[in-house]
Amino acid sequence: MKLTTVVLSAAALVSCGHKQVARTEAAPAAAVAVKTSTAAVQNWPAVYEANGTVRARTTATIASRVMGYVQQVSVQAGDRIRPGQSLVTIEARDLEANLRRAEAGRAEAQSALPEAENAIAAAKANLDLAQATFRRIQELAEKKSVSSQEFDEASARLKAAQATYEMSRAKLPQVQSRIAQADEEQRAARVTLDYAGMAAPFAGVVTARSVEPGNLVAPGAPLLTIEREGSYRLEVEVDESKVAAVTAGKSVKVTLDALGRSFDARVSEVVPAVDAASRAYTVKIDLPPMPEIRSGLSGKAAFALSTRPALAIPVAALQEHGQLQSVFVVENGVARTRLITTGQRFRDAWEVLSGLSAGESVVTGAATLADGARVEVGP
Repeated sequence: MKLTTVVLSAAALVSCGHKQVARTEAAPAAAVAVKTSTAAVQNWPAVYEANGTVRARTTATIASRVMGYVQQVSVQAGDRIRPGQSLVTIEARDLEANLRRAEAGRAEAQSALPEAENAIAAAKANLDLAQATFRRIQELAEKKSVSSQEFDEASARLKAAQATYEMSRAKLPQVQSRIAQADEEQRAARVTLDYAGMAAPFAGVVTARSVEPGNLVAPGAPLLTIEREGSYRLEVEVDESKVAAVTAGKSVKVTLDALGRSFDARVSEVVPAVDAASRAYTVKIDLPPMPEIRSGLSGKAAFALSTRPALAIPVAALQEHGQLQSVFVVENGVARTRLITTGQRFRDAWEVLSGLSAGESVVTGAATLADGARVEVGP
């Protein structure tokens, strides 16, 4: 009898345990709040991509305008510079000697000016005396009080005094011209001396240095290359068959591979000449100021040429796991994983090539979600 009671009690416990497990398994999971978007057919742009290189909008090559030995190079490649900063100094002893020679020539020309002015004053006084004497002799001649010889002599002295005065006056412009010429020689010597020091024409960064102290440099030889910092553009090659759709001011999507960034920019110039080898036009695209941009970076530009119908979903809806792409589709309040194939991306949307139909709802806002999870669509 006791054995029967134990068996019945064990059976009752097992039966109760099964009912509890069943009740636990049957409890429904809480619905996950999600946001959804409807896959829809849009006018999708046909995009043409062109590769290119980032270049500085303003580049300057610093070169010497005089021959001489380099005395000092004040910057290295990569240094940031400010306007007017000294970059390269050339030994200038010969140029300083030329300036001193020009200054001496100017002083010599200036010293002749008082002499010329004094000569004019003396000639004028002599002329005044000759004129007064001639007037007196002329009055006496009219009264027959002097001989013809004395009158002729007074007239000759007046003409000589006039000639001397005119000659002394003519010498003054010559002296002034020599002074002006000496001034120009002195000014030219100063300018040439200034060429011995090369300064930065604008704020930027030094990208190349090809000179060292002690080098003998010739006029025109490049010494440094500098770029205006924060002012860059992407130069791409556009096939001649596509260039008709690319105009100055056109908006374009730019991607810089090294930075892993994409942003909107505008075409600033289409060079009106086709390269004979590549049959392509050079298109220049102004880039926004970003501290990490440097010349030489590779990039690509995506030009929207025309539109076509395409099924699109928001970027936030796409799930990527390695090479697999998927979305969560909401069906009767349940999230189902759907493998899809995407095409091009444009702004905040992906083109869907397969795996999805227009009108289906895809999840765009859920932190964690599993296949088969119940979902509640929020606003």
